[in-house]
Amino acid sequence: MAASSEPIVSAEQVTKDFGSLRVLDAVTLRVLRGERVVIIGPSGSGKSTFLRCINGLEPVTSGRVVVDGLEVGGTGVQLSRVRSAVGMVFQLFNLFPHKTALQNIMLGPVKVLGLSRDEAKRRALRLLERVGLSDKADEYPGRLSGGQQQRVAIARALAMSPKVMLFDEPTSALDPELVGEVLEVMRQLASEGMTMIVVSHEMAFAADIADRVIVMDKGVIVEEGPPQTIFTNPQTVRTRVFLTRLLGRSGKHEAE
Repeated sequence: MAASSEPIVSAEQVTKDFGSLRVLDAVTLRVLRGERVVIIGPSGSGKSTFLRCINGLEPVTSGRVVVDGLEVGGTGVQLSRVRSAVGMVFQLFNLFPHKTALQNIMLGPVKVLGLSRDEAKRRALRLLERVGLSDKADEYPGRLSGGQQQRVAIARALAMSPKVMLFDEPTSALDPELVGEVLEVMRQLASEGMTMIVVSHEMAFAADIADRVIVMDKGVIVEEGPPQTIFTNPQTVRTRVFLTRLLGRSGKHEAE
């Protein structure tokens, strides 16, 4: 599904300081409805902090973020309204260990959206089927693999019917053999037209699903463009150095 010309996320001159440390430095980015954006860059470049500013987990020091017409942290704007429009999947799964997969997914719709337990259960069961875990509804997180836990976390985020999905290194905590099952769920979301902003080091995945790749370093966007351009003909030295280190080879770069 093609992206529309209407931005659903707009970050304007976003700066974030932690004390004397500037983590984001006047970052400006517009993400269109239906667009899939993958953010790459070295550790410490501000990628995860930027995602956390989009859904209000971190207040910006200056600048502004607007999601679906709501200014994040703006006067009179409840963060709960913003977060109901933005689903977020973290590196670590953050599931409640004392609740089953089904109960983890039901919690937000019941507590935040005010759905009845029966309606929330029906939604949760549909989502478990969507992520390939229909048979794990009554399992506790401790009895699930890392890949299964992350798929439950994706279902939990989707249960809030978000308009944008944020993924912060969703496969970085997984064993290599479990990465594919999570990426497959994300590919399915992309094919369905979900607006996605993904921080990831999975270059083949970025080449496969991204409409645009953003390269961040030291709190700024140093380059952006279609994945084919970024991976085969990067225009900045910082992008070339990062890709050389990440892919373990020099010269031209291409996603495998």
